[in-house]
Amino acid sequence: MKKLVAYITTGYPSLDFTVDAALALAEAGVDTLELGMPFSDPVADGPVIEKANLLALQSGFKLNHLFDISAKIAPHIDTLWMGYFNPFYHKGIETFIAQAQKSGVNGFIIPDLPFEEAKPYKQQIEAAGLNLIDFIAPTDSKERIEKITAQAHKFIYLVAYAGITGTGKSEDLQPIITQIKACTNTPVYVGFGVDEHTAKEKAKGADGVIVGSAFVKVLLDENLNNLQKIDKISALAKEIKAKINE
Repeated sequence: MKKLVAYITTGYPSLDFTVDAALALAEAGVDTLELGMPFSDPVADGPVIEKANLLALQSGFKLNHLFDISAKIAPHIDTLWMGYFNPFYHKGIETFIAQAQKSGVNGFIIPDLPFEEAKPYKQQIEAAGLNLIDFIAPTDSKERIEKITAQAHKFIYLVAYAGITGTGKSEDLQPIITQIKACTNTPVYVGFGVDEHTAKEKAKGADGVIVGSAFVKVLLDENLNNLQKIDKISALAKEIKAKINE
């Protein structure tokens, strides 16, 4: 059974909504939840997630809100915090480790922290029984892939293309997936540009997919009330999970 990882932006449209949406996604078959930490300059994300980030910040999101609501979510679904390195650096990685352990969160995804610079943080995080997810891109060399896979745990985040999330570009990922799997038994999940239309194709040869913008688009739809948004992301999760496992 291939896995589905779903990203939602914490605090948009509200903190209570984030909890309700997370629990609904768990019931809909999502295997892992990426709780996005709103940030003013989300460099790896496209306009959809960037807008949700900014709206959450404008609504008064603070990191303590993430810590508080994670305790309500993590007992019900495998949960990772996805955020940019600036907050981790300023608050201290020790703070995030302690809060993750307290709430039951299982690790972190930090897209702007390169593998080479992540080593000391990865050691701290893994010593605490948590995970720091590693990224691989189709442009990575064989040597770099071997280095990354040697230390990768939980799953490898395979970036489907060079660029930002949500643009839906298409690349043949089979060569890079084959190359990764020759080096490791750690599952490979494909992210960037994955939605209900592309999920089946992008999941070929992989162990799962990571979906963000497709869910956040629903959260941003002002024509839907909160209940309708939850119903729609639940249906979307079920559709994607079915398609990647056809």
